[in-house]
Amino acid sequence: MQTKGDLTREKVLSEAARLFHQKGFGATSINDVVAATGLKKGSLYFHFNGKDALALAILEKAKEEFLKFLDLSLSGATPGESLRHFFQGVLEKQKSSGFVGGCIFGNTALEMSDKDQRFSSFIKEVFTEWVEKLQRVISDAQASGEVRNDLPAHFLARHVVSTLEGCIMLARLEKDEKLFKNCLKSIEILIGLKE
Repeated sequence: MQTKGDLTREKVLSEAARLFHQKGFGATSINDVVAATGLKKGSLYFHFNGKDALALAILEKAKEEFLKFLDLSLSGATPGESLRHFFQGVLEKQKSSGFVGGCIFGNTALEMSDKDQRFSSFIKEVFTEWVEKLQRVISDAQASGEVRNDLPAHFLARHVVSTLEGCIMLARLEKDEKLFKNCLKSIEILIGLKE
């Protein structure tokens, strides 16, 4: 059972994540978080000693949720089916947000990686884990003849992640599901994912 303090911490994380996602880290102030949560500054600082600590806690929670999403979505009867299931999961995630906000990890990489080593190291770790999980499935798909095998699985996995991040950014700009679907189709063609 969660304590009142746990519930307050979760509320702060949820509201701050929403604000960071909409406005960006730099444009979101502690006063914005205080206003969104209805808490006093002292209560906020009891749980997080500043905006950086709050942002890193949000990223840690987002990472946990994302890795769970990867594990669930990268599943299927065959490696190729697992990849299709993953692509469909990414599409559904973006559709459910109305193509608003983009990817918290991509956004943070663009905004913070040149400013603060803690953020760039954290985001690099997330992307490394993502690529490694994809690489394992792609390697299996190569072995089963479901994707091209003339390029290393790691190369294809990095390509998938890079292209997906670009797709998410473009869909965020244009709010266009068709654009996102076309982007996913291009990934399938480029990795040689067989029907």
